[in-house]
Amino acid sequence: MARRTFYSFHYKPDNWRASQVRNMGVVDGNRPCSDNDWETITKGGDEKIKKWIAEQLDGKSCVIVLIGTNTAGRKWINYEIVKGWDDGKGVVGVYVHNLLNSEQKQAIKGANPFASIRYGNTGKMLSSVVKAYDPPYTTSTTVYDHIKKNLATWVEEAINIRSNA
Repeated sequence: MARRTFYSFHYKPDNWRASQVRNMGVVDGNRPCSDNDWETITKGGDEKIKKWIAEQLDGKSCVIVLIGTNTAGRKWINYEIVKGWDDGKGVVGVYVHNLLNSEQKQAIKGANPFASIRYGNTGKMLSSVVKAYDPPYTTSTTVYDHIKKNLATWVEEAINIRSNA
């Protein structure tokens, strides 16, 4: 049975790449939010966004952060990471910069979003425990195949890491 997961990603530049990963069917992800839905949610302010994120995370066992060029440091991605971790969910990152976008272009590799988030009272960065996988290929189809082959394993590993942290 596929794990129920929440996908976190920078919507505008990475939505096309994220849809490729979501449509693999390797894990059961959250329903995509359309531009119109997101506009309605964001017009409600920070509390409405937090409520929506909490609802989306409910019943999920892992947060999968799809890392693009500008994913690291984004307010709501950081919030989703911290919320998932604090709620005891597995958290894992997957670099998607080498997947093609709708214009058939790859992107520049972004920074690790876990490298700027501290966790617990340890003072350590989340990157010291949460893994971010960068497929070791440059051809989009090979990157896709690598993610599809390994994503379920990465999710299970993230859940185990969180259970033991």
